Amino acid sequence: MEDLLRTLTPTVLGVLVRRYGSLDLCEDAVQEALLAAALQWPEQGVPDNPSAWLIAVAARRLIDARRSEAARHQREVTVASLTPTDEMLTPAPGDEPPEGDDTLTLLLLCCHPELTPSSQMALTLRAVGGLTTGQIASAFLVSETTMGQRISRAKQRLKATGATFSKPPDLNERLRSVLHVLYLIFNEGYTATSGPELQRVDLTAEAIRLTRELHRLLPQDGEVAGLLALMLLTEARRPARTGPGGALIPLAEQDRSLWNRAQIAEGCELISKTLAEAPLGPYQLQAAIAAVHDEAPRAEDTDWTQILVLYGLLDQAWSNPVVRLNRAIALAMVRGPAAGLDLLATLDDDERMANGHRLYAVRAHLLEMAGDLDAACAAYETAGRRTTSLPERRYLEARAQRLATSKMPPPPGD
Repeated sequence: MEDLLRTLTPTVLGVLVRRYGSLDLCEDAVQEALLAAALQWPEQGVPDNPSAWLIAVAARRLIDARRSEAARHQREVTVASLTPTDEMLTPAPGDEPPEGDDTLTLLLLCCHPELTPSSQMALTLRAVGGLTTGQIASAFLVSETTMGQRISRAKQRLKATGATFSKPPDLNERLRSVLHVLYLIFNEGYTATSGPELQRVDLTAEAIRLTRELHRLLPQDGEVAGLLALMLLTEARRPARTGPGGALIPLAEQDRSLWNRAQIAEGCELISKTLAEAPLGPYQLQAAIAAVHDEAPRAEDTDWTQILVLYGLLDQAWSNPVVRLNRAIALAMVRGPAAGLDLLATLDDDERMANGHRLYAVRAHLLEMAGDLDAACAAYETAGRRTTSLPERRYLEARAQRLATSKMPPPPGD
């Protein structure tokens, strides 16, 4: 039931916003319709046309809300008032949603360029993903009140910009924003930026679901296919990423028998097909790199030369410090740690890396490879202090402690 309602949410909301024009009010109406369905469908059965049922109920709620503000408050607190009448359950002409159009348009609206990335993510999860404000707040480790205010401000900003429910003239540019938002949602779920848990499965699952839907709507877009492949190939490793107590296990040390082979097969098939048919883009390149990792039976079987070539292409297509960090690791695996450290040195003055931990973590790894254990230990300690993720901090501190212990002289008599 929950999966069905979540799937129907963007379709129903899209129809209402297209018809009535107010995202804020329409979302309230849709949430009431979803609650009515959750209460009645388990007992009465799912209607033959569930989307039309929800549209009819939500439309009636919206009309009632516009007629009386007092009635809106009463509906929010009175469950009994959510029981639709036979008249309400009869779909009106035009209630059938056009296939695919509204979901894509709703995604484009939520990723309006006037919104900040955090607002785009929150609004996408709320309006298109169907997550409650509390669920989104929990995923991003903020209070429900704070997240509610963020979503409310995003809606107000959309209204102030005069954004309408229609395909924007800059469709390709806005689509790139949609892909970036879905990418950010997945990354936050796969490696949480803060908090006690390394992963938030609800976010990765929702990012994959939404990207699947986008791929269904735009099956010929190579970057949409590439992003979906990247998510699947990355998510496939999740069962092996943590040990007892949620401890982080790096890629080279993971038990690959735990990887999800079905997701790997789907991701590899998807990226192979799109690389042969579509113009090359950064998400496809990242998916190709992930596929090389996933296809290696053992860590030592990884084709690092191919990965280095792919990172070189990615650095040309989408140059940023994170790509450079990963390229330095590949370079070290192919040409030795000194070459990787030289590449890392080009990031020392990059302001985007100034307050983070990743540059120090990668440098520590390469210094350890080079045998400079004192410098590696210091870099691991610095990285551990800088990260806000508890599992990452524990892992980095453990690496530093291991190196420090290995340098200690043996006890007398040994």
